Amino acid sequence: MLDIKWIRENGERLQTIADQKGMEVSINELLEWDGQKRSLLQQIEPLRQARNKMSQDINLLMQTGNMEKADQCKQTVKELNGELARLEAELAGAEQAFKKLMLRVPNIVSPDTPVGRSDADNVEIRRVGFPIRFDFVPRDHVALGELHNMIDIPRGVKTAGSRNYYLKGAGVMLHRAVQQLALDLLMHKGFLPLEVPLMARAEALTGTGFFPLGEDQVYAVPEEERWLVGTSEVPLVSYYSNETVDVTEPIKLAAASTCFRNEVGSASKDVHGLYRVHQFSKVEQVILCEASLDRSEELLREITGNAEELLQLLKLPYRVMSVCTGDMSQKTYKQFDIESWMPSRDSYGETHSSSSLLDFQARRSNIRYRDAQGKPHYCYTLNNTAVASPRILIPLLENHQEEDGSIWIPPALRPYMNGMERLVPPGGPVHNALSV
Repeated sequence: MLDIKWIRENGERLQTIADQKGMEVSINELLEWDGQKRSLLQQIEPLRQARNKMSQDINLLMQTGNMEKADQCKQTVKELNGELARLEAELAGAEQAFKKLMLRVPNIVSPDTPVGRSDADNVEIRRVGFPIRFDFVPRDHVALGELHNMIDIPRGVKTAGSRNYYLKGAGVMLHRAVQQLALDLLMHKGFLPLEVPLMARAEALTGTGFFPLGEDQVYAVPEEERWLVGTSEVPLVSYYSNETVDVTEPIKLAAASTCFRNEVGSASKDVHGLYRVHQFSKVEQVILCEASLDRSEELLREITGNAEELLQLLKLPYRVMSVCTGDMSQKTYKQFDIESWMPSRDSYGETHSSSSLLDFQARRSNIRYRDAQGKPHYCYTLNNTAVASPRILIPLLENHQEEDGSIWIPPALRPYMNGMERLVPPGGPVHNALSV
């Protein structure tokens, strides 16, 4: 949420940003409701003051026995109450319309954010590592998972419907290993780990900027008036909602949690394998800091660097992308995506995302701090996916496969895999019938 005073002065600029982000909201309509709301308040306040003053006069008149004058004042108060009821009903309608539009207003974007319509317009910043080229025909992650008896998609679909899966044996170990590696990495860097609720109230999702525009992506639990969260960013930021916090040093939080996403609108998109599923696990990093552009830029580089360090530990080639306006969410000020090389796609696929939100979430969630002079300010917030699984298993399995079907385990993961250096298919190495 933005400051309405800023919106009044920058309406045309904000409408351009909304159009670039693909947000269907009219800033002019918002400002019209804002003007109507302020006009009604200007009419209501004097009437309220007059009514209150006259109510005091009635008490004095009755105490002095001037009942005729008191009755006249009572009639005037009745008329004032009638007029106030009409105006207050109009004000309630105007405030409701104003709030509804305010919740659809996008965050501003950084000056260096590229303008574009979709992820095709994202700009590559850097590449680390080189896409592997095999001297044999490689298997994709599904074939490798079946060969090693660690991924079972058909039974996942049988049990829970499309975009569901089972992980078994070594698949479970890898799934948990990458999460623990990421969590340990963040804890070493001063992040406080939290075990978070997987369900949230509507206020938490609205406060963090996921409602109302993302409501179709979230699974509802209607009888509880709760929703299953698609990222622990929601409970991590909401942990401090309606509080004044100390950000003398940035507050750094992390959580490893199961996440749920409806994936509405992706019926024919990425249907093969584990790339786009309804249930997954993420290690999320969230930071709350002072309202400083320089500090938030520094922290955005830091959390992006944490994700890059993890990929380097996993020995995976990747590239960092500057996300364009049309591929950003409503709440984002600046965003980097990290894409890992996925041989089966013969391209890079998104595995991580880093975002700076300025005070957009903090305004909606009412999270403040006080500066050295005691003046309150809204915090800035940032977030990053340290790792998401099972998606990360795609590049991990595919890049580290060997011709005989074995899978090399990066040294950083071995302590979490009982010291195993490679996964060998049940029954031993196999001949790749597809090899040339």
